[in-house]
Order: sequence, then C-alpha cells, then structure tokens
Amino acid sequence: MGLYALATAILFVLCVLPSEDLPDPGTGDRFEHTAAWLVLTVTGYVLAPRRVLAIPAFALVYGVLIEILQGAAGTGRHSDPLDFVADATGVALGVAGFLAFRWFQSRRPA
Repeated sequence: MGLYALATAILFVLCVLPSEDLPDPGTGDRFEHTAAWLVLTVTGYVLAPRRVLAIPAFALVYGVLIEILQGAAGTGRHSDPLDFVADATGVALGVAGFLAFRWFQSRRPA
C-alpha cells in the first residue's frame, strides 16, 4: 500500500500546485483528470486486486476532496464539477478494464 500512497501523494501535488508551475502537455484539463484517475484506479487494482469496491470508492472520494481543496487553497486553481465528472470517468474506465481483465482470466483454459 506504500506505492499506492505514493501515487496518491504525487497526484495530490499535481492537483494543488499552481497550474502555471506545471508543464502543459496540451491534452486538455478534462483528459488529464480522466487519465490521472484511470491511472490511480488501475494502480490500486494492480497493488490490491481484492479491494474491488474500496479502490474506486477511495478514488471517487479523493476526487471530491481534491476539487474542494482546489477551490479553497488559494493557489490559482479552482473547483470545477466537470473535473470530478472526468475523475469519475477515469475511475469507471479503470473498473471496466479491471473487470474485463478478470473476466478474460476466468475464461482462459487452465
């Protein structure tokens, strides 16, 4: 779980730093949120595959908390409900990928 805590901490820093302090990959804010929460969810499943519900639940709550902090931190970032929608999309994609992987694993001949 230490690696997952590290991934969570890195995401926290990226989300609360002033946006001008971060490089702009040119992909757009919504894509970045979706990708970040997809990676967070997949990382959780890789490290703790038995926590089927806990991983996405944590990621969704974390997304809400990040949005609240962005609105309150005074770093030039702002809270945006559409960012949370993008976070939830990333989580949903991660869950779907994990469930598809498990389904294919169960169908594989022994």
